[in-house]
Amino acid sequence: MNRPNPGPVVPSGVLLVDKAPDMTSHDVVAIARRALGTKKIGHCGTLDPMATGLLMLVVERATKIQDLLMSEDKEYEGTLTLGKKTSTQDRQGEVTEEKEVPAFTAAQIDAAFGEFTGAFEQIPPMVSAIKKDGVPLYKLARKGQEVERQPRPVTVTKYEVSRIELPEVDFTVNCSKGFYVRTYAHDIGDKLGCGAHLSALRRTRSGRFTLERALKVDQIKTMPREELWRSLVSLAEISLMRGA
Repeated sequence: MNRPNPGPVVPSGVLLVDKAPDMTSHDVVAIARRALGTKKIGHCGTLDPMATGLLMLVVERATKIQDLLMSEDKEYEGTLTLGKKTSTQDRQGEVTEEKEVPAFTAAQIDAAFGEFTGAFEQIPPMVSAIKKDGVPLYKLARKGQEVERQPRPVTVTKYEVSRIELPEVDFTVNCSKGFYVRTYAHDIGDKLGCGAHLSALRRTRSGRFTLERALKVDQIKTMPREELWRSLVSLAEISLMRGA
């Protein structure tokens, strides 16, 4: 009996995506799954719907190095807005506290950022995927519950404040795995005494991967499948990049 032709084999590798706002990381995975013609696909580090930028998708055998890729440091560009705390520590939450924003100098703002450099601890936000008794915190948060969270070690290797137009402050931060930029913004607001929340976020780097080769979601939807396959970063190239 003749077996049906299985068709071309989907190559293994990493697809770099420049995520658009107002879509989940899961949405991007679903779109790429259909476009690539594969069921074996995952992502390396969730980006919230509000956030844009680099989302790394592991395809076929690359799923085996998912944890390795997720463990690498990352770079973000963000904007924090002073004077308002929110329930989610970002602009998508409800305002829980509002204070007047003093006329901070650049030196005062830089000093607050400087308090959060090197190795320190963060308390994960309630909207994180960390589990409490097997239930993700964000599911408890949706029910209006708040539970105690243990501080977690994180590292900031570099930061830069690029624009100050109060109440807004633009910044770039290089950070370790497990770092919450929304909590970073929240904590800097507390350090300045007026509160803050994260109002914009873009991931620009993860490990040695940048946005340079990233595809827009619309490109993934319309690109011919074989061309999309060719855009994958191969496992061999990843080994060379990582010095393996």
